Amino acid sequence: MAKRTKPMDDEPDLFAEPAPAKQSLSTLRKEAAHCKRCDLYRHATQTVFGEGPAEARIVLVGEQPGDSEDLAGKPFVGPAGKLLDRALEEAGIARDKVYVTNAVKHFKFEPRGKRRIHAKPNAGEISACKWWLEREFAALSPAIVVALGATAAQALSGRAVSVTKVRGRETALMGRRGLITVHPSYLLRIPDEVGKAAEYRKFVADLTRAAALAGR
Repeated sequence: MAKRTKPMDDEPDLFAEPAPAKQSLSTLRKEAAHCKRCDLYRHATQTVFGEGPAEARIVLVGEQPGDSEDLAGKPFVGPAGKLLDRALEEAGIARDKVYVTNAVKHFKFEPRGKRRIHAKPNAGEISACKWWLEREFAALSPAIVVALGATAAQALSGRAVSVTKVRGRETALMGRRGLITVHPSYLLRIPDEVGKAAEYRKFVADLTRAAALAGR
């Protein structure tokens, strides 16, 4: 097998992955319903694809669907989604004007009695599902991409990210202007009400900055 060499600046990289063909979001959603790119489909109820207008200027990317989302087939409809809705409203962003999706499209969980407890996706699952993210982004032209939490930041940047060190700063995500902040589920887990309120205000501030970067 020929050894791969790095192309010169003015030469095409013949080994590079071709850019995904542009398809409509509705077509992608139908195709994703049958996704078996990793084993998570075996236990999840269904694929939870992204939702929102193709012309959205802001794209929000979370980690994965939770229990509520897995049952409903829609992203961010559970407790974290309700908190996100409230924060978006306070930041002056209409939820129906943004596109919301997840880095991983199936719910990964551990059964505990009758409950299904969230389990963090591994690197292989994130990598397998990036195939869908790339196709979603090919169908979108956002002005700003917001990564909600470390898993989304890793999927969009291709590296491990410390959210606390970079949150709120403008950065490149999937080759686009981006911003990293916490996942709303993080806020729900803070036991101290004073600390929770402070972190929520920071979250709203991050979303407000995203709106400003999007030109709204």
